[in-house]
This record gives sequence, C-alpha cells and structure tokens, in this order.
Amino acid sequence: MAGFLTFTREKPINRIVEVDVSEIVPNPHQPRTGFDPADIQSLAESIAQNGILQPLTVRRGEGCYELVAGERRLRAAKLAGMQAVPCIILEISSRNSAVMALVENIQRQDLSFFDEASAIEKLITYYGMTQEDAAAKLGKAQSTIANKLRLLRLTAEEREIIMKYNLTERHARALLRLAAPEERLAVLEKVVRNNLNVEKTEHAVEELLGQRRKRESYRKRSKVFQNVRIFVNTITRAVETMQAAGIAADSQKIQREDYIEYRVRIPIGEKK
Repeated sequence: MAGFLTFTREKPINRIVEVDVSEIVPNPHQPRTGFDPADIQSLAESIAQNGILQPLTVRRGEGCYELVAGERRLRAAKLAGMQAVPCIILEISSRNSAVMALVENIQRQDLSFFDEASAIEKLITYYGMTQEDAAAKLGKAQSTIANKLRLLRLTAEEREIIMKYNLTERHARALLRLAAPEERLAVLEKVVRNNLNVEKTEHAVEELLGQRRKRESYRKRSKVFQNVRIFVNTITRAVETMQAAGIAADSQKIQREDYIEYRVRIPIGEKK
C-alpha cells in the first residue's frame, strides 16, 4: 500500500487516497447496532485475497478522519491486518455526513428492521425531515416509512426477544395491535415456545383481543346493571319518603319478557 495520507490544506474530492486505519474513527451516527463476527471474518478473508474493491468514504474531523460509510469494510480490513485503506474524502458538514451514513445503511438489505426504523427516526427527529422527506430520500412510500416507525413502539425487551429468536418484521407488526406491553410479552412467549409463524401469531393476537373485548363488554354490562339498581333504589326511597310524609304514593315492578317495567303512582290531590 502507498504511504499514509497527511493533513494538508488540499481538499481532495472524489479522488481515492490511502488513509491509516488508526486515523479513522467511527461515525457517531452509525445506525447499525450489531455486526455479525462471522460476516466480518468472511469479509476479512476476501479482503486479504482481493483487497478492498469499494473505497471507504470519510470526512475530515478534528485530528482524524470520520467514517461516513464503510464500517464493515474498516473492521474487516483491521482484522485482515491492513494498516491503510483506500478512501474517498468528502468535504461535507457533520449533518450531511450523518444523513449520508444513515441513508447508506438504511438502503443496505442486511440492516435489521429495528436498526432501520431507528435510523429513519433519526433522519426525522435530528435533522428536521418529515416522513415525506425521508420517504423521498430513501425511495420508499410514505406509508412504508410510517409502518417502520411504528415498530419503535415495541419496548427494548420485546425487540431483544424478537431479534434473539430471529422473528420477522411481520411478527413484530402483528404484536403492535396489542397496546399493553404485558400482553405483547405474553404473546411473544407463546410464539417462541411454540415456534409460531406469522399467521399463527396474528391468530394468537386476535384471540387475546377477543378475550379483552369480552371482558370489556362484561364490565360495561355490569356497570349498566349497577346503574339500573341505583335508579330503582332511588325510586323506592323516593316513594318511601312520600309515604312517610303522608302522601299515598305507591310503586309497582312488572317483569316483562325482555324488559322490566316500573310504575309509580302519586295522587295529585285530595279525594272528595
């Protein structure tokens, strides 16, 4: 490899140079939270045999180069024992560097769907983009972006279980129909224990929702019955109060087939 690049006032753009790996620092906005060691090892072996076919992209930082894109290649190059790697140096702001890193990683097919959702959220939250802006930047439909962001409603524990047992994005989406984390965890436990596919997971969710609807319906009926009892007791006490005051009021409860009829008679004057 050629000699290491030193800092000068030159601003090489779209020109490949070699940079000492010790001078390259990771991008702080790297959306990928995990790297498969076997994947990095395989890439390192390929690099050792064939070199780095696609240069890394970096920007000048404070006394270093900040990686814009290519962390897998950088890790693999270090593992392969390389002291310098080919890079393209871009003269871009920290904000644009972060956006490029996020977009580059989001467009990679091997990025986990939770990392992808987090990266999209960063584009929107940190860099003032709308969902429509992010969709245009990534070449996706706005509805797709919205569905990705909904995945972030799952708790860290739920995400960890989903990734640990290699469940799919559709599994995760099925769980989002449940609002309570404890319900989602209960379904997740069932999915993992019985190795449920997406269709059976959706059925388990629907079953739990059905049980909840029954409980809510029962509570509503109980509340109605309670209110009816309160109403009837109120009428009874009112009649008793009038009777105690010397008013010849009376009440009659008539049980019909599909309803209860309650009649109250109150005299409106003295009999002559």
